[in-house]
Amino acid sequence: MLDVRRLHMLKTVTARGSIAAAAQALGLSAGAVSQQLSALRRDVGVDLLRPDGRTVALTEAGRVLLEHADRILAAVQEAESAVASVRGTVGAAVTLAALPSTVARIVAPALHELGVRHPRLTVTCLVTDQAQLRELTLGAVDVVLGQRYHHLPDATPRGVAVSPLLDDPLLVVTAAGQADERPVALRELATHSLAVPPATTDCGQAILHAFHQAGFTATTPYITADIAAQLTLARAGLATALVPRTAIDPATPGIRTAPIEDHPILRRLFAATRHTETTNPTTAAVVAALRTAAREGRAEVRTPPLPPA
Repeated sequence: MLDVRRLHMLKTVTARGSIAAAAQALGLSAGAVSQQLSALRRDVGVDLLRPDGRTVALTEAGRVLLEHADRILAAVQEAESAVASVRGTVGAAVTLAALPSTVARIVAPALHELGVRHPRLTVTCLVTDQAQLRELTLGAVDVVLGQRYHHLPDATPRGVAVSPLLDDPLLVVTAAGQADERPVALRELATHSLAVPPATTDCGQAILHAFHQAGFTATTPYITADIAAQLTLARAGLATALVPRTAIDPATPGIRTAPIEDHPILRRLFAATRHTETTNPTTAAVVAALRTAAREGRAEVRTPPLPPA
């Protein structure tokens, strides 16, 4: 009989590209992963992986087995959720992956609420902007607080359930005293020195897309994904920054914020879990807490909804 844990290792190795990377993600030694994969190979009687440069790739038999493994692992997840639903209580542990820009205004309030409502629940929070939904599909995390910018198509992986939380606009941030709080036409920024994220990030792409729509190429002497650095440059009068509303503490001294009036740049924040037919009480509790925290933020941010993808 096939071992579910070994199937999960095969899936992880395939996604990570190497046994070493999979071992690191699984918290195991590379030797332990290799031994389990060798045992899986003996179980099926055929090679499942082959060298591919510095990585590994599936053989044809490995590809076929992985297709079945995805369905088997999904069924196991469904069974776990069904049992948890019958039990009707929140579990003991859950892992949340969240964007750095959401920690202060959404994640921290949500974790506080979870601590009050479910004191026995231990939440491990991974603050990262890298491949959260892939980590969700691999089972490395249980809930993702992610984002999608309005100009990008919906690329939600199969088997993932998404709950929209908040439409979050980017605001124009300058040093206090350099501008008033009136809405800013995006083309006005053509004459500004800007601090923006790299073009390789979703936010950087969204900003460049908006500039293109507005018909200009911006001057961007400061390239950084660090929002604290962007705000510091703005406060010093060295640059104008474009920062998501939820990432700005309203009490931050020395800055002034203004909305964009003509080409708004919006991101949709969402909570994502692995899709199951039966609601898992533990992940549902986390999503509910994130939704409550986002609702408080929504009361402060009055923006039009995102256009369809």
